[in-house]
Amino acid sequence: MSSLDRSHDPARSSWVVSARAHADFPIQNLPFASLKQEGLRGGLAVAIGDDVLDLSMAIAAGWGHGLGEPVRTALAATQLNALASRPADEWREVRLALSDALSDPAWADRLRPALKPARSVTFQLPFHIHDYTDFYASLHHATNVGAMFRPDNPLLPNYKWVPIGYHGRSSSIVVSDVPVRRPQGQVKAPDADAPTFGASRSLDYELELGLFLGGRNALGEPVTAARASSRIFGFCLLNDWSARDVQSWEYQPLGPFLAKNFATTISPWVVTTDALAPFHVAPPPRPSGDPLPLPYLQVPDDWTLAIELEVLLATAAMRGRGDAPARVSQVDFATAMYWTPSQLVTHHGSNGCNLSPGDLFGTGTISGPTPDSRGCLLERTRRGSEPWVLPDGETRRFLEDGDRVIMRAHARHAGAVSIGFGDCTGVVLAAS
Repeated sequence: MSSLDRSHDPARSSWVVSARAHADFPIQNLPFASLKQEGLRGGLAVAIGDDVLDLSMAIAAGWGHGLGEPVRTALAATQLNALASRPADEWREVRLALSDALSDPAWADRLRPALKPARSVTFQLPFHIHDYTDFYASLHHATNVGAMFRPDNPLLPNYKWVPIGYHGRSSSIVVSDVPVRRPQGQVKAPDADAPTFGASRSLDYELELGLFLGGRNALGEPVTAARASSRIFGFCLLNDWSARDVQSWEYQPLGPFLAKNFATTISPWVVTTDALAPFHVAPPPRPSGDPLPLPYLQVPDDWTLAIELEVLLATAAMRGRGDAPARVSQVDFATAMYWTPSQLVTHHGSNGCNLSPGDLFGTGTISGPTPDSRGCLLERTRRGSEPWVLPDGETRRFLEDGDRVIMRAHARHAGAVSIGFGDCTGVVLAAS
């Protein structure tokens, strides 16, 4: 488990008034993002309350003088790759320097000009994402989906032995609020003699956490269980959009392909592993009779996260009337996951795969045991056979054009100040 320091102190408060008791971004959080500025190169920022702190402007005002030139140079970049390439103890030093300055009134006059209202900025991807891998790490999700296709044998024999994943496509990852166009693809109805090509009729979301990696290992150099945790720079929300009708036709024998690679949405904010230290909890015990992880997957002092996640939906009709979004599901991360974040990193790097700063892992859909804790519509509506009814009487089997999907997450644990991830959103556009 990670140790705590003064940046986690529940009594610490900021001179930025809106940060006090902020639902997502109190001073105990301080997540990173990358700002996009029209006609300018943009740059890194940190959330504090309702504002963002432009780090290049903060450095110009004298902040960070004790961090060292390589770190200050990394913070002046447009994305986080350079900082994530630095040693993990330097990530922690940056966080402490930010927390100290934003809690010390002596810095207020110098740093106020570097603050911008969050509602006034535009975000871009926080990392240049070299590679993207999506896992399948929630036992409930795997069981629920497996039961729809294999009622007598929901889990395949390897599931409890090895973290399952597939290589996604980094070029189609977009930041929150970028619209997602309904994909076209090849589908085959169960009673049809031949497949057809057209717009997906079974578009779905998947509620996930994303893990951004830092550090490096050379090609051929395995990532050990003892080092895995130190490779996780931070976390974001992730929506792995999925065309279920395309997926059901194409996935055998090699797994997801065009049904998944047309778009993946991530939240703009990267909540650092250090910020989440107060929310590290022991992984739940494995069910009786399940195998122990093989020795290479036995992570010393392993942890998972006390995070509550939810999915909300706002249809075009709801938005037109000004209705609040309706909650589709809510789930607890720690109890939903079979494999821990560090085990995902360990397994991915166990064969000597070279993992790079900015690589992104998705956890796979996060689902619980009850209908209202299922992290995608495939599960929530049982493949469309049990439509979900919205408060206004509309129903959804899968997503329709104009639907806005909103994902949120908050880390909560006794004795700690709750922190959030900001919204991960996307609106469905009609197929082209």
